[in-house]
Amino acid sequence: MEDKSKYFVVKQKAVPEVLLKVVEAKKLLESERAITVQEATDKVGISRSSFYKYKDDIFPFYDNTKGKTITLVVQMDDEQGLLSDLLHVVAVYRANILTIHQSIPVNGVATLTLSVEIRENTGNVSGMIEELEDLNGIHYVKILARE
Repeated sequence: MEDKSKYFVVKQKAVPEVLLKVVEAKKLLESERAITVQEATDKVGISRSSFYKYKDDIFPFYDNTKGKTITLVVQMDDEQGLLSDLLHVVAVYRANILTIHQSIPVNGVATLTLSVEIRENTGNVSGMIEELEDLNGIHYVKILARE
């Protein structure tokens, strides 16, 4: 059975260094801290051929999410106010909450499925997910889908 997935969500620690450097070079060019591709690739320590090979294939997660729906799965402690704290973070980033489903807690742990719409005025989605992961009582946040 052939897998037809063309896109994957991968944490930064699993991405090869050359791809991270391509992203860094693109940022230098966009911010005009480097004028030419040669200058940007020299600064980050990769070849121009590596840059051109991967430049259209990697981008920060938040760059291509505007107008999309992201579904997150969150495992969290069953603590009063934790869901409110989580929703507050989403609100601060101005993501539009579409659906929320929380399971009945088992052994003091609940699973939350949260679908949010990313709009033009939504902040950095990666930052939002990091803030959610940093909340006390959150076990993990996983991106289940992006449509």
